[in-house]
Amino acid sequence: MSPAAATSTGRDLAALADDVRRAVRQAGLDAVGIAEAQPLVRARAVLEERKAAGLHGGMQFTYRNPARSTDPSRTLPGARALVAGALSYRRRRPAPPRTGGPWAAVAAYSWRDHYAVLRAALQEGAALLEREGFRTQVLVDDNALVDREAAYRAGIGWFGKNTNLLLPGAGSWFVLGSLVTDAPLPADHDAPVPDGCGTCTRCLPACPTGALVEPGVLDARRCLAWLLEAPGPFPLELREALGDRIYRSDECQAVCPPNRAADLRHPPPAADDEDEAWVSVVELLDLDDDALLQRFARWYVADADARHLRRNALVVLGNVGDGADPEVERVLRDALATTDPLVREHAAWAAERLGRRDLL
Repeated sequence: MSPAAATSTGRDLAALADDVRRAVRQAGLDAVGIAEAQPLVRARAVLEERKAAGLHGGMQFTYRNPARSTDPSRTLPGARALVAGALSYRRRRPAPPRTGGPWAAVAAYSWRDHYAVLRAALQEGAALLEREGFRTQVLVDDNALVDREAAYRAGIGWFGKNTNLLLPGAGSWFVLGSLVTDAPLPADHDAPVPDGCGTCTRCLPACPTGALVEPGVLDARRCLAWLLEAPGPFPLELREALGDRIYRSDECQAVCPPNRAADLRHPPPAADDEDEAWVSVVELLDLDDDALLQRFARWYVADADARHLRRNALVVLGNVGDGADPEVERVLRDALATTDPLVREHAAWAAERLGRRDLL
């Protein structure tokens, strides 16, 4: 055994890598891959190109500093390996409750805090490496690293035309994260995974706002998932397209053939009691700022300001509410009476859309 193939304690590095894979899988991960912690040159070029073209729409996540978010050594000096992991959140969406509406739809990945499970699983691998004397850093839903590119490099999946990472035979219903370490773990040799989309382009026309401007290219300025998280007014011309979505959008994944094929092979399990696929719009609008931010702490909220959640809820209300419903009228009156111009403007839009100009 060469010195480079063993740890300082004499452990074989290949065996250590296998132990790390085993540890994170036993902790709940569905897929894991290992890559060298070299700068993600391709991802940096894409980020800088799309940022220069304005396609990021003001989004800061990984766009804020591409040089940092594509270089693992910026987070952990001396980084040698990336351990990328994927956790499935595939569940069968339940029907909205029959009473108490109107109801707003939550994207599947946010029915519960899947990132907490992903982070805990990667920490198991980190703990194992640290016991061998190596340094580690777990990065989950963090702008310090482009997680999809790390997973692609580690051979977990390929980039779909909807910009999601697709796992062979399993689809894209996964959250992704990475463990960066200075352990020189041997990289997987079956990376990258070949493109599996072929000539299929079903995701492009499925986007409600046409945000997928070409295969693999997303214009965040039209993406509902980003606009629900962006600060300021929700674009007037895209409000109707939002429909009943209160957090993110699943359309580009729902139509994807690999996802549909995976569902046929292994039907998704039913949602658990803790899964929150629907949110009461009236209940959301009734909560005060602190309660609202605490209630939806797993969501990203622009500037951690509850007014953006109210903005989104009022657009949904205008799309799916009943103007004759006394509860809808009540929350509209309350929103119109607020001193916040952002909330008031979206309440006025909802009232007019519901045929309640008398409230104005």
